[in-house]
Amino acid sequence: MNLDSMLPRIGEWLRGTGPEADVIVSTRIRLARNLADQPFTNRANLHQKADVEAKMRECITRLDLANRLVYVDVASLAGLDRQFLVERQLISRELANVMEGPRGVAFDERESVSLMINEEDQLRLQVMRSGLALDTAWDEIDRIDDLIESKVNYAFHEQFGYLTACPTNVGTGMRASVMLHLPALGVTKQIEKAFKALQKINLVVRGLYGEGSRASGDFYQISNQVTLGKSEASALADIREVITEIMRYERLARTALLRESRQSLQDRVARAVGTLQSATMMTSEETMELLSSVRLGIHMNLIDDVPLLLLNELFLHSQPAHLQKLMGEPLDGEARNAARARYLRSRLRDGGASAN
Repeated sequence: MNLDSMLPRIGEWLRGTGPEADVIVSTRIRLARNLADQPFTNRANLHQKADVEAKMRECITRLDLANRLVYVDVASLAGLDRQFLVERQLISRELANVMEGPRGVAFDERESVSLMINEEDQLRLQVMRSGLALDTAWDEIDRIDDLIESKVNYAFHEQFGYLTACPTNVGTGMRASVMLHLPALGVTKQIEKAFKALQKINLVVRGLYGEGSRASGDFYQISNQVTLGKSEASALADIREVITEIMRYERLARTALLRESRQSLQDRVARAVGTLQSATMMTSEETMELLSSVRLGIHMNLIDDVPLLLLNELFLHSQPAHLQKLMGEPLDGEARNAARARYLRSRLRDGGASAN
């Protein structure tokens, strides 16, 4: 598959059409699974990894799904293409850069389903949805998991549940995460207060790309830590309860900002638009911060003529691998920052962005 063909579109999870999309960017549920008759990935030799890859590739590409899955051999990809798939949230950074030997990923055209082979576990199933959609994401991934389990034997223990390479995933093997955009809590310095109770109920906060990544542009991922001794329904209920509260805090903070600091907020949004439309150099980090302010302006009706879909395209296309593919050449350092600024200027000027 030529990955460049994916450039004109963005995944369904980033379209901004789901429930509570003003605060919740996306929902993701991931399942970790291994085969009963094969050593786990970290104990397998290259021959055994190849056997797993071949077996699972044949299985998942024949699944009876509404949208056909396309399979990509990750091991054969250039580094830029692997990073491109990471930026689209279709593979993990571990599958791209840490794991060795035969490995691959299958995903649908909407990029809402992703099945990784020979990651830390032999199979990582992932379903993503726009907005807060824990139930629909769970229903879909549970159905796919059942289809696969009807064709292969999973490593399963009657007492402990699904067996995984890392003990923290044993049990259900499920990680549910919700990506939130919380700029108002950041501006009002309430973000730590909103998150302080999460560890007590075994939820964790991470950055845009999950484990090991830091928050950027006021985007955070909240996910469960416990997979043993708790059902999937119970874990989803815990996350839903917390997410509902954090959404309430963010919306209260936005209302307070409009009431008490409207002019300052308008200035923040206008400066972000102005910088994006005129800067000649732009880093990834600065771009994320500025797009975050513009996104806040859109949802608070402080800005005209920037569709949310356009903003989400900029969010994705300004990432390093996407940007280099759009420019048609490898770019390092200052050249990439200059190209990013040119791209943002062009797209936003075409969109006619203006702050109220």
